[in-house]
Amino acid sequence: MGWWPIGRRGRARTLSGMQMDAGVLADFARGCAVLGSGGGGSPAAVTRPLAEQAIEECGPVPVVAAGELPEDAFVMPVGLIGSPAVAEERIGSRAEPARMRERVEALHGRPVAAVLCSEIGGLNGCTAVAWAARLGLPLLDADAMGRAFPRMDQNVLELAGLRPGPTVLADEYGRTVVLDHVDGPWLEELARAAVATFGGHAATSEYPLTAGQAARHAVAGSVTRAVAVGRGEGPPALLTGKVASVRRDVGDATRVLLEGTGTDAGRLVRIEARSEFVAALEDGRTLALVPDVIALVDVHSGWAVPVEEVRYGLRVRLHALPSAPVWYSEAGLRLAGPTAFGLHGLTREGAS
Repeated sequence: MGWWPIGRRGRARTLSGMQMDAGVLADFARGCAVLGSGGGGSPAAVTRPLAEQAIEECGPVPVVAAGELPEDAFVMPVGLIGSPAVAEERIGSRAEPARMRERVEALHGRPVAAVLCSEIGGLNGCTAVAWAARLGLPLLDADAMGRAFPRMDQNVLELAGLRPGPTVLADEYGRTVVLDHVDGPWLEELARAAVATFGGHAATSEYPLTAGQAARHAVAGSVTRAVAVGRGEGPPALLTGKVASVRRDVGDATRVLLEGTGTDAGRLVRIEARSEFVAALEDGRTLALVPDVIALVDVHSGWAVPVEEVRYGLRVRLHALPSAPVWYSEAGLRLAGPTAFGLHGLTREGAS
């Protein structure tokens, strides 16, 4: 399952020198949906159309590697936090990116030179494209997760020891909340409280950093990877089949049973999910386990299916991709490995 777009010298292949136009965006959005691992919200309904409109009105977005910018160039991470369902109803405004940049620049006393996607998986990838287009700024070929995770502090900048603040949360009316002098867990707690006051949805900019820090610590090549995934590159599906049953328990736990079809007839695979798909098991053997990216792709539409939209009878392909290598370190597994999602009895060898 070890797949990552690799170029010469073993480095992540990037889209340096290319433009994120409407054609590339189509593949990018599909790839972001897969990298959401069933979570992060679907870009198809809202953020892809918003990015398309921004590109049409403001022009294509340059995609650059962090190392192409001056070491001290200031980078603004951007994303959305809250309910994806609310995001589909409250799509923001054209002025929202400019207001966020003005607030961030006022806090730091320096101009923003580039945009970094906080979370490539789900709807936030296209959010970063839309914001970069409207601000007339390049988008870094990197992000802070390499996939989607439910918590704001489940990111590689937290693993690197970067400070979350000052974090800015804003709504479409220009109202802002600034969180400073907080660590990652406190950021998560306070930001969720602020988002509830905002009505369940807000734009965010957290873990501000320089281009040099992004080059050293962010997940390099994640924009490139999303485009490649959207084009169908990568390992073959683990199984093609249909959803035989879906059980949603109290809380956010969901269990999905897949029944193989065609050449996979007779196979049964169990998928465990929380906000994202977190484990795939067959006959007591672990096929994939968080932090692996686990995705169910609708065989008819070609779009990855969010956890909340999985239903009986859906025809799907089961895919699994590795996350960024840092997530398999001891610290990475503590922050976003199986036990972080309550999977205390599962290992890569199977159920213990």
